[in-house]
Order: sequence, then C-alpha cells, then structure tokens
Amino acid sequence: MDRSRARQDHFDAVVVGGGHNGLVAATYLAKAGRSVVVLERQDQVGGAAVSAEAFPGTGARLSRYSYLVSLLPQQIIDDLGLDLELVRRRYSSYTPVAGGTSGLLVDNEDRRATRKSFRRIDAGDDAGAFGEFYGGTATLAERLWPTFMKPLLRRAEARELVGDEEIWNDFIEQPLGRVIERSVASDLVRGILLTDGLISTFARASDEDLQQNKCFLYHVVGGGTGDWDVPVGGMGAVSGALERAALAAGVEIRTGAEVTAVAPNGVVHYLPVEENGPMRSVSGEYVLANVTPAVLGRLMGGPSADGFATTAGAAEGAQVKVNLLLSRLPKLKDPEISPEQAFGGTFHINELYSQLDAAYTAAENGRIPSPLPIEIYCHSLADPSILSDSLRESGAHTLTVFSLQTPHRLTHSADHEVLRAELQAAVLESLNSVLAEPIEDCILRDGDGEPCIETKTTLDLEEILGLTGGNIFHGPLSWPFAEDDAPLETPAQRWGVATDHQRVLLCGAGSQRGGGVSGLGGHSAAMALLEES
Repeated sequence: MDRSRARQDHFDAVVVGGGHNGLVAATYLAKAGRSVVVLERQDQVGGAAVSAEAFPGTGARLSRYSYLVSLLPQQIIDDLGLDLELVRRRYSSYTPVAGGTSGLLVDNEDRRATRKSFRRIDAGDDAGAFGEFYGGTATLAERLWPTFMKPLLRRAEARELVGDEEIWNDFIEQPLGRVIERSVASDLVRGILLTDGLISTFARASDEDLQQNKCFLYHVVGGGTGDWDVPVGGMGAVSGALERAALAAGVEIRTGAEVTAVAPNGVVHYLPVEENGPMRSVSGEYVLANVTPAVLGRLMGGPSADGFATTAGAAEGAQVKVNLLLSRLPKLKDPEISPEQAFGGTFHINELYSQLDAAYTAAENGRIPSPLPIEIYCHSLADPSILSDSLRESGAHTLTVFSLQTPHRLTHSADHEVLRAELQAAVLESLNSVLAEPIEDCILRDGDGEPCIETKTTLDLEEILGLTGGNIFHGPLSWPFAEDDAPLETPAQRWGVATDHQRVLLCGAGSQRGGGVSGLGGHSAAMALLEES
C-alpha cells in the first residue's frame, strides 16, 4: 500500500475487490486511458483464483479454491495480453458403478472405447442418446457463446439465435430432469448428465425455478465447446497473469485494504488491515464492485439496501472442497481402468441420478448425505509443474475433491470445526467406496508430520473470501440473456451490471453473466463504463 498518498484520491474508477474479475475490469479501463485503483482486503490479489502451498514444506502449490477454466474467453486473454497456457484433458469422466467393480469411462479421443464402456455397465442403449444429448448442448454453446462478450440479447432474440425449438425447450424452458429422463435410462448415465446442473447449486433435477438449468448451461457453453481446461501452473497462474497485465497497464493495486463503506457518489472508505492508522478514502467517477450483491448492499447502508436485498437461502453455496497431496494415485476396484484414466478427467463418485436426489433430501433435512456425492480432479496428471522436482520424481499427485448437495444451511446449527471434520470424513468414506485400498494410505505428510489434507466449507469461503453463503457464483445464477420486458436503456443494464445507483456497477460473479472463472463480469462492467463515458 502506498502510505505517502493523501487520505483521499480521485480516480476514474475504484474497483472494490481484487479477484480475477476486478483485475479484468481494471486492466480494460486502464488500457483505455482511465485511471483505476483496485482495493483488495487480502495481502494478494486473485480472490478464489489463487494458488498456495497449502501443505508447508512439501513443494506443492495447489489451486486452493477454483481449479478449472472453461468460461474465460480467448478474446479476454488476447485483449489483455495474458501469458496463460491452458491444457485440454483427454478423458471427460469416469463414473464407477456403485458397489461394483466396473465403471463408465468417457474418452474424448476414442468413441469406440467409450461405446464399449457403455456396454460394460449394461447401458449400451444409452451410448447414442448420450451423444445426442450433448449434441444439443453443443448447439447451445455454438450459438450462445459468441453473445457473452456483447450486450445482452433479449430472451426472444436468444431463442431465435439458437434456432431449434426442441433444444431451447429442453434446456431453457422446462426442468432439466425431463430431457435427461427422456434421453437415457441408466441411473448412472442420468447422474452424469445432471451433475453439471448441481455444482454449488442446491437443487433437484425437477425444480421449477430452473436454477439447475442455469447452472448446467454455464457448464456446457464455455469457449463454444463446453470443455474444461487445466491452467498450467494452477489458478495462481491465471491471477498472476492478470496482475501483471493490470500493473503494466497502469492500474494501482492496494492490498491489505478492507473496504468499509461505498457511497452512491463514488466515495469509498477503507481501513489498512495491517495498520492501526485512521480510516482512508478514495473516490471515483464510478465504483466497480467485485463483491457479492449482498456484501455491496451492506457496504452501501445495510443488508436490505435498495437494489441489493439478498436472502441467506438464495445466496447459499452447496459444496465442500477438499485438497489432498498423495504419494501416489490409489488403486481402483475396477480392474480394467487405470488410476491415470480414472483421475485423468472428472471422477464421479456416488452420483447416480437416484443418489443425487436422495442426497438432496438428506441435506434438506439437515443431514450430511451418505454416501456423499463427490467429484475429483487431478491437476498434476495434466500439469505436473505445480509439484517440485522431487515430488514429481517420487510419483506424487494432487487431488481436488468437490462435493455436491452440501448446502450452506448445514453450517447454521453445528460447531464449525466439528462439521468440517464430519464433512471431511464423509468425503473420504465416499472416495474409499470405489477404491481397492484406503485413500489414507496414500496421503503424504507435511513438514510438521501432519496429513496433507485440507477441507474448505461454505463458511470458510464466506469468512475468508467474503462469498455470501459460500456461493461461488455470488448468488442465484441468471440466464445469459435479458427477459423480453427487462429495462435495457442504460449501458449498465445492457451489459448486465446495473445497480440502483448510476455510479456503482457490479463487476463480479453477481453480474448477469459473471459466474465461474471467466472474467466476463469484469469485461461487461468495463464495456458499460466505457460506453457510458
């Protein structure tokens, strides 16, 4: 932090929150000649898109919160000159049969092997329908993705652009469960199709509010293909590239700056986190808020401030994240699938369609689901650069486990440390149900002799990152288009970043198309501000 400055500075834009979206917005504006300051509470920028040596003394830098990239447009990478490499994974997913010794491996490079795998789990009749289902999502991706970097279309315009009434009705107008149940018969295959609709979204396949559909859509349109890629160097490489681009463009970044109030006239008050000095303030022609709408509401006058009322339930996330460092990949119960294949894509465990619904019921009644639906990703298989030379040579690997149907409400009536331990135990139990050996036998120990495993709950995300309810999307997801009767008179409205205050714009995941590590919220806010001024 620059301590020589006067207590109030004036900028063209003040960005509240130095997560990846805030850095994207700031860099676009600075490259357009605007003066910009970013205020970040943590001692580093990047928000949830950071890497850290979670296990001291091991030489492994893990993507601590977010971990894959799909929605970050190549245009943003090119526009900002980001030095960033993304790696495509060969395998889409592996899903073991619950209680069995076989599973479904979806191989992106070998359709024949994938069809054989469908037959192996007695779901041969679903193989063709599985491909047709994703053919529909490919049409959505191809038609809708190019609109994400432009002002919002209206619903009728988006529908016309998709140009296929059956696809539009299946994925946009009715609960996702209907097309899933009509398309395939296997409980396992149905579960695979549904999981993309439940990432950090507490929902059922048949819910009429269609939150599962919105979540699903964002998971299948990225890049126009729906592919989820591995950032070489981990998520820290993403935020690092953005920070370098921001500084090169002339953005001023102040870390350790905890924002305490935002005024409609553009004045922002903040406290230096590591100092005992007085309150400081800056002002801007515009304030871009890279915080949740609920947090912005409090900063502007209270939890129910105009335009920012958000209920706790609506804002809740629904996941637990567990990071592990292993001496080696564990052996599977399935004798025909190697660990490298199973962990090479998304490893689905206890995510049958019926299990996902049962898990919802358990969590709705205040219980941790058993078995707990989980998904696993192994960064080090695709990108070993996050490991030290000695770890790579030893055969070590990282695992990231992400649970489904574990809503924030579970943290309300329990001791947090006890709950974290219970959730971690549930994750390990679920994982062990498909392994031929306990995962505990493969977990390395850190420099202090402690097992290399860390668990982050929704409450941790709320307290550490300021994510209301631990929701990685900042709140309920919205469609990537405006309703036909939505007001689109101002640039902020047209770009999906408007608040009730003309000089305050959203620039994070809470904007119209801001979910995920995409930079879209930051891009939209910058475009709206540049159009306005």
